[in-house]
Amino acid sequence: MAWETVIGLEIHAQLATKSKIFSGASIAYGAEPNTQACVVDLALPGVLPVLNKRALEMAVKFGLAIGADVPRVSIFARKNYFYPDLPQGYQISQFDLPVVGKGYLDIPLESGGTKRVGVTRAHLEQDAGKSLHEDFQGLTGIDLNRAGTPLLEIVSEPEISNAKEAVAYMKKIHALVQYLQICDGNMQEGSFRCDANVSVRPVGQKEFGTRAEVKNLNSFRFVEKAINHEVERQIDLIESGQKIVQETRLYDPDKNETRSMRSKEEANDYRYFPCPDLLPVIVSDELKEQIRADLPELPEAKCQRFIDELGLSEKDALGLSAQRDIAEYFEVVAEGSGEVKLSANWVMGELSASLNREDIAVADCPVSAELLAGLVQRIADKTISGKIAKGIFTAMWDGGGDADSIIESKGLKQITDTGAITAMVAEVIANNPSQAEQYRAGKEQLIGFFVGQVMKASKGKANPAQVNQELVKLLKA
Repeated sequence: MAWETVIGLEIHAQLATKSKIFSGASIAYGAEPNTQACVVDLALPGVLPVLNKRALEMAVKFGLAIGADVPRVSIFARKNYFYPDLPQGYQISQFDLPVVGKGYLDIPLESGGTKRVGVTRAHLEQDAGKSLHEDFQGLTGIDLNRAGTPLLEIVSEPEISNAKEAVAYMKKIHALVQYLQICDGNMQEGSFRCDANVSVRPVGQKEFGTRAEVKNLNSFRFVEKAINHEVERQIDLIESGQKIVQETRLYDPDKNETRSMRSKEEANDYRYFPCPDLLPVIVSDELKEQIRADLPELPEAKCQRFIDELGLSEKDALGLSAQRDIAEYFEVVAEGSGEVKLSANWVMGELSASLNREDIAVADCPVSAELLAGLVQRIADKTISGKIAKGIFTAMWDGGGDADSIIESKGLKQITDTGAITAMVAEVIANNPSQAEQYRAGKEQLIGFFVGQVMKASKGKANPAQVNQELVKLLKA
């Protein structure tokens, strides 16, 4: 039997506020356990929540960016369940009237083109604390630092058809919240994570299959692997005559498998009701227009501008516009050097490789955009070759100064004098008569041998294009 997969994602983006959603406690990462939990977060008797206005504005900004309906009135609700790291015994969230209604995103497909995926809703809610299972000799510790951290839960329509599409959708959201500067997107710290609702059904069937929810996926790779495993698990169970149980599951990356956590609750199990401690939230037209005016150039618009105005290929434009910090870095390099394509190559190549190798962000890069622009200029004006430039980039990365000072101090200026290059080429040909005869007899791949010999003689400083030109001319003379 042929099967098709139906996937819906619930993405939790931690909002980049300085304080919690209903209290003034800090949300800074890495503090000692329970040092950032105030009386509101601890749910002590008599305390009342107060909504963080910045969290509301960030949610509205997201809604406007995805073309969503942002209703005038939204309501906070209590989502009732018991868990040790939830001091109130309920989570303040939103249910019937979320701050962001229906919107959409267009995601790229591997086969080419795009697919529109609907966003059902995005709602504000508070995060729970964290259970700690290590170092307690069989006991569990509770850290309430995260309790009350503002989250925007972004819920997709069940319109995603496979793991690749799920990753593309998640990456699109990840890039967008960073462009909007409403979330830092740091998956390692839990600022951006995903729950995947996965089901399968026979091809052509309209009714959805029974779904399982895979919780807390915090990397694109894990999302893809977890969904693929879950799809295989469900198909194997059905084809062996068993039934899928609606449940919540955890993904174990070490074993590449999902395992049962608990039965999946329905909305009525949570006994949602409007939170009596919080008034309805009114989002005025004036506030929406103020936020809309503050929207940055979004990834799709930036990508199209890179194609239309800078002449980049679609592939290069997509790669450079995917992250706001990379896009802004590239624009400074391109403007400073006057070399768009060469700048794109260096940002996507040597720079990105170095950032990945050192596992650092662009903001912490030791080679500023202005420094890289200077290096690109020296390549463009043939002061140095591309090969020499890589060594200079390494020296710049290690704090060696700008390109010009490194070129000067190390004597790296490229040899472009035609007479000097002709003399070196002639000497190399004279020293290798056998290879020269073979080349003239038709073994033209030997040109690479001669280029290597000239570059060795020049200590890598000879202009490669001129070397090739002179070699062909003298070998055929």
